[in-house]
Amino acid sequence: MKRQIIKAALLSLMILGAITSGYSQAKKPTLMVVPSDVWCNTNGYMQTYDDQGTKVKIPDYKRAFQENSDLLAVISKINGVMAERGFTVKNMESVVKTLESERAEDAVLTSKSGAGVSESPMDKLKKVAKADIIIQLTWDVLRTGPKKSVRFTLQGLDAYTDKEVATAGGTGNPSFSAETAVLLEEAVADKIDNFNAGLQRHFDDMFANGREIIIRIKKFDSWKNDLETEYGGKELNVIIEDWVRANSVKGRFSNSDATENMMLFEQVRIPLYDANGNAIDARAFTRGLQKMLAAAPYSIVNKLTAKGLGQAVIVLGEK
Repeated sequence: MKRQIIKAALLSLMILGAITSGYSQAKKPTLMVVPSDVWCNTNGYMQTYDDQGTKVKIPDYKRAFQENSDLLAVISKINGVMAERGFTVKNMESVVKTLESERAEDAVLTSKSGAGVSESPMDKLKKVAKADIIIQLTWDVLRTGPKKSVRFTLQGLDAYTDKEVATAGGTGNPSFSAETAVLLEEAVADKIDNFNAGLQRHFDDMFANGREIIIRIKKFDSWKNDLETEYGGKELNVIIEDWVRANSVKGRFSNSDATENMMLFEQVRIPLYDANGNAIDARAFTRGLQKMLAAAPYSIVNKLTAKGLGQAVIVLGEK
């Protein structure tokens, strides 16, 4: 009997090890390469939109893709380099076109209101692309007489938190005749593997410990209760915190701010994928909390909104 137990335990460890090893070695983050704000501003591809009364300057990606042939060629080259190294790459031009086809959501150009949150065009892009990492690319062409070279910066940003997880930069060798896209490809060639190693380390950490999101809890002024209202002898803020602890990966989160009217959970670690292999974002994860609060014995009408992939807001008291 003892031998059978040991044998079963060893088999379980082997299976677990194979699964863990398979994920860390085979699974790579999905990427989307985008021109940086700096590049868009330098090249005149910016527009302004009204974010709840404040004028905000944002990149005009659609016009940039339509008017700048270098942009298409450069992003295509970087996409090719990343694909050769086994990454799944989302094509930004296609994502922009998808957004255009969904123009009914006019929120790309106009402000949104409701629960006090808004989505920028970049947030919209992230939600459509569902990429794990956004690679911001900045480049400019340097000229010395008849020769030209490319100076570049790559920034790998976590699409959920905007944290920079990898960076690379440099200047390529000068050339008399090569196209900009080719010069850029050559310039990044000796930097890209270290850059990708940074992306993979970040992704492996997410596999092991979950990805980070932010959850905000607010209340409408019209709601007569607040987060200190007791249900079954326990304050609502404690009930919500218990849910976040029970459902986050390894119970990891930070309740960085809390009053009777609001709560802020940061660094909430959530699983990367659901049981069907679909990526989980902040809205999908927080929907469980929304349903719990709406059901008995709490029966709290509430509104769930999201900002990008990584932030969800529940407002208590109304839809």
